[in-house]
Amino acid sequence: MDPVRNPFAPGAGSKPPELAGREAIIEDARIAIERALLCKPSRSQMFLGLRGVGKTVLLNAVEALAENRGHVTSMIEAPENKSLGEQLLPRLHQALRKLSATANAKAKAYDALRALRSFASTFKLEYGDIAIAVDAEEGVADSGDLENDLPELFVRVGEAATAAGKAWTLLIDEVQYLSEKDLAALIVALHKINQRGLPVLFFGAGLPQVAALSGEAKSYAERLFHFPEIGALPEEDAKAAIRQPVTDEGAFVDEAALIEIFAKTRGYPYFLQEWGHQCWNLAAGDTITVADAQLAETTTLKRLDEGFFKVRFDRLTPKEREYVIAMAKLGNGPYRSADVADALGETLQSLGPRRAQIISKGMIYSPSHGDVAFTVPMFNDYLIRNFIQQP
Repeated sequence: MDPVRNPFAPGAGSKPPELAGREAIIEDARIAIERALLCKPSRSQMFLGLRGVGKTVLLNAVEALAENRGHVTSMIEAPENKSLGEQLLPRLHQALRKLSATANAKAKAYDALRALRSFASTFKLEYGDIAIAVDAEEGVADSGDLENDLPELFVRVGEAATAAGKAWTLLIDEVQYLSEKDLAALIVALHKINQRGLPVLFFGAGLPQVAALSGEAKSYAERLFHFPEIGALPEEDAKAAIRQPVTDEGAFVDEAALIEIFAKTRGYPYFLQEWGHQCWNLAAGDTITVADAQLAETTTLKRLDEGFFKVRFDRLTPKEREYVIAMAKLGNGPYRSADVADALGETLQSLGPRRAQIISKGMIYSPSHGDVAFTVPMFNDYLIRNFIQQP
């Protein structure tokens, strides 16, 4: 088939041609977005799941939905080396400038900008190219205590949104990289917003451990957030994610090919996109056959090994690589930390810091006490293919 017309475009956060199996989540988000415009509170949502399941795609879809409904939105990808305040500063400045364009909101937006100036000065945040052309407001968002100042700042933004007849939606990807202090302050700020009934919404995305991290940061987080689990697609949804884009291009895919693709991808959205992309390019006529799906395996695994998997493995030190390879040798996870220690001939205590570091890099997580598992689907298969000698 013509590669120019290939509907599949696997990439980090790239929107798939068919967002199959996520309709309920999108509908819940739509309701929350509509309620915010009426100043009716909704629980914040935190999309949790492994790598490659489409969390970022969902965040992008929610952002577009919010913008279409008249929300001012701010999207952040939490980095490993920057504070939440540094990330928020330019986004809040931009959001307040948009809100100030509404005549009724000019005064409230001005007050919020003064609070933002106070916040930035207190926490010594770099402005970069940003110029906040207002004087700081003394006594607002300037105590130096993030759990006190961030809520005050959010309230001012919420009041400006109310005056503008709009809502503000904050979206944060990779929430697991927020420090405990930043996560706690964010939770307190969202709690304050809910108490005030202000039109502010939050949507986050992160690895499975975020639910536990939120609970550790603030005990009431489980009542503040809804934690939809974003996982592999059920078989029929996975097939639709391949079939519909192909059909939309006037081509066809055999049922046997769909069964083969689902078996090889296990329904993980990123892998479905990779397999679909390769199958399309391999198909000789206007139909993707089971032979095309089988032939696609070699090329697809090579692409995954050299990209999706490798970039994550390369972040690990030699000792950390030794740890994850020992996990893979044990078979399919989750894995008992004690079993990994036995395989390496070391004690649980001596491996504790190494395990913690791999968790901090987002490569593994603890699904239950004493267990570890990969955050990347089928990562153990990658390690076996490339680093474990086959008998």
